[in-house]
Amino acid sequence: MLRFAVCDDEEDQCRQIAALLKNYLDSHSDLQGQVMTFCSGDALLAQAEEQGGFDLYILDILMPELNGIDTGRQLRALGDGGEIVYLTSSNDFAADSYDVRAFFYLLKPMEEAKLFQILDGAVEKLNRRRNSAIVVSTADGSRRILLEQIRYVERVGRCMHYSCTDGTVDSQSIRVPFREMAAPLLADPRFYLCGASFVLNFQHVIGVNGRTALLDNGQTIALPRTVATDFKKAWGNYWLKDENV
Repeated sequence: MLRFAVCDDEEDQCRQIAALLKNYLDSHSDLQGQVMTFCSGDALLAQAEEQGGFDLYILDILMPELNGIDTGRQLRALGDGGEIVYLTSSNDFAADSYDVRAFFYLLKPMEEAKLFQILDGAVEKLNRRRNSAIVVSTADGSRRILLEQIRYVERVGRCMHYSCTDGTVDSQSIRVPFREMAAPLLADPRFYLCGASFVLNFQHVIGVNGRTALLDNGQTIALPRTVATDFKKAWGNYWLKDENV
């Protein structure tokens, strides 16, 4: 089940976009989805905080009080990894959309065919993320963890400590080097090896200030001096690649 959110302060626009999303779902028999509409960023954020976020957001940028860019920033601060598509009548905010890792920036008036093409790409990316996982052996048995939920992994004692969006997971004692255990993560472009025993997920890094990485839950991670510059460059390149944004 895919959950779509539409946020626009103009009710007519909201209804039109919601109708297009429903047409999209109707034209894809393999998809099931739900569409909810919101007339303000505050209303959307309240829903996301109380009942969880959405898989895909279509946000108007030019809204009073809380605009679409700031709404997106606050969603990311909540740890929301849903795809964001921005709608606007102006090119002025294209650069800002990168700050919130937007999937696409679409100028009004939009065409149905173009929107459907964008939705196809977003749904494909969502499905890839949902199916990408690792299995970790823990003291309580095997645990399947989605890669998108992992913020970082570090070696703590003789265990792999996984810090995730829904809690933490500690593996059983490892008998091989950390890098070998982390190989399945490092094969994914989202993950970066920071030193000998620490891996960060670019997907949850919202900023890099000098030798400090800021995560989407407000946590800060000190980067080793030897990797800080290369990490910042790799993080920026990750979000600039078409297949990742």
